[in-house]
Amino acid sequence: MKKLALTLTMLLGALSASNAVAFDGNAEAGKAKSATCAACHGPDGNAPVAIYPKLAGQHADYIYKQLQELKLGMTSGGKQGRMDPVMSGMAMALSEQDMKDLAAFYATQNMSAGTTPEEVVAAGSKLYKAGDAERGIPACAACHGPRGNGTSLSKFPKISFQHPDYIKSQLLKFRDGSRANDMNGMMRDIAKKLTDQDIEVLSKYLGGLH
Repeated sequence: MKKLALTLTMLLGALSASNAVAFDGNAEAGKAKSATCAACHGPDGNAPVAIYPKLAGQHADYIYKQLQELKLGMTSGGKQGRMDPVMSGMAMALSEQDMKDLAAFYATQNMSAGTTPEEVVAAGSKLYKAGDAERGIPACAACHGPRGNGTSLSKFPKISFQHPDYIKSQLLKFRDGSRANDMNGMMRDIAKKLTDQDIEVLSKYLGGLH
């Protein structure tokens, strides 16, 4: 476990050093370009339907990376990047500047608060903050932070207040390999060790983590 923690620490340091570049998206331009996105993600990025992710308050670098990879998923026929039947098609029409502007806009918005059911607080907190050493599961907080805010430079996303349904769907995709755009396969390696119950508990716990 100590070796895993050291590896994560070294990786975070390397990512921070290699990504220390100013983000040049234009939030005002992004707001104008977000009209089409609003149908699923809401006018301010707080998706009204739980199967779609909240984009409000998400790190601009992370949103930009996902849009790039969603587009790559379509252009490569799913062999590279991230393939999604809806979003990959939407990303095809976006230029690099469009992606940066949209990312900048959503990053300036405030994510709406969520709630955590009382019955998952204890188990969710333990798995999120401490992981499970016996099963080789590291703490989620090691990358996403104690409050689930992630980090911009390393492109680890904010996951607190995210819709539980969306978190669950992504963990399942990482587990079965249908989503494979995680850096060095980190999320796939972790998700493969999660049971259905683990995923259910973490998804609900993160909905209100703050």
